Amino acid sequence: MLHVAQLSFFSDPSGRRPEELLKAWPSLGDVAECATAANLEVSVIQASTHLQEMCRNNVHYYFLPFGNATPARRLSSDLTVLLDELQPEVIHVHGLGFPRDVVALARISRGVPIVLQDHADSVPRLWHRPSWKRGFDVSAGVAFCSRAQARPFHSAGLLGPRTRVYEIPESTSRFMPGDRERARRELDIGGDPLVVWVGHLNGNKDPLTVLDGISKAARTLHGLKLYCCYGSAPLLQAVQRRVARDPVLHNRVQLMGRLPHARIERLMQAADLYVLGSHREGSGYSLLEALACGVVPVVTDIPSFRSLTASGAVGALWPVGDSDALCSALLRVARQLSPLSRRITRAHFDRKLSFDAVGVKLKQMYEDVQQ
Repeated sequence: MLHVAQLSFFSDPSGRRPEELLKAWPSLGDVAECATAANLEVSVIQASTHLQEMCRNNVHYYFLPFGNATPARRLSSDLTVLLDELQPEVIHVHGLGFPRDVVALARISRGVPIVLQDHADSVPRLWHRPSWKRGFDVSAGVAFCSRAQARPFHSAGLLGPRTRVYEIPESTSRFMPGDRERARRELDIGGDPLVVWVGHLNGNKDPLTVLDGISKAARTLHGLKLYCCYGSAPLLQAVQRRVARDPVLHNRVQLMGRLPHARIERLMQAADLYVLGSHREGSGYSLLEALACGVVPVVTDIPSFRSLTASGAVGALWPVGDSDALCSALLRVARQLSPLSRRITRAHFDRKLSFDAVGVKLKQMYEDVQQ
């Protein structure tokens, strides 16, 4: 059985204990369990201010100080000893922004293939590019949600022709479809269609363009309601003003704020459509959750969303910043909604984005870099 170490140099700034962190960062365990679903042995090594070892669902977790958990941001002797004990055959590093750590990791791992996973990383500024290139040069491969996301790194001269690029989502979702009408009764919400937004209210997510598109679509879709769940909200006041001054939006948009994860799942189960106006995403965790619940997506035409929706084969894509195109997409998809829509969306998730599906992609990458 192939043994993979999934490693993160990024330490929780809040210093939460491992048990808390696994709840707060579900993808930490989910990606590992995707790999175990593909019959791989997985060890998760997480930079932390705590020192702890545990085993959950056939995944071994090791929390110890290294990476940015140490004041000098260096590899610790504990990590060297652990890797010598574990003897992984592939090392999967989360994030592209730790090139010096990756170079040091390559030295101590002595020829073990290293693959990097993009997590919405941007091409660095010019003065950081030499160190990033050294990190890429010692890596056997890089995974992006969409291959198109690798192009800026190629254009900047960071990814060489020998570095293999893989198309793999950052994570998956444990959400499940549910009884739509029951979920609506429990949450005391409704809409025809019922549209959900789950995402920060910031410039990248572009809620103001989405509200413009919703307002235009609601002139035809008289029963449309939009429910917005969000965390950070630097544009909250602008969103509130936009809703307040538009009589079409005033009684159609509910700003719900931050909700517990289980309640977000219930909201998704109640919904017909999922909308987001992102200009850029690594993958799109809330989009994965919507697809897992069978909610039809109407999202921007960006590389990661194209990958997750099979180029719009599920739902619809619209150009970034174009509220007229969003309106048209909402009208088109709303006309096609049926009970079958949810089953088709969930079937797509099962085929392409589920634990089993992502596990197969991870296994193929791990085996490939060993050749």
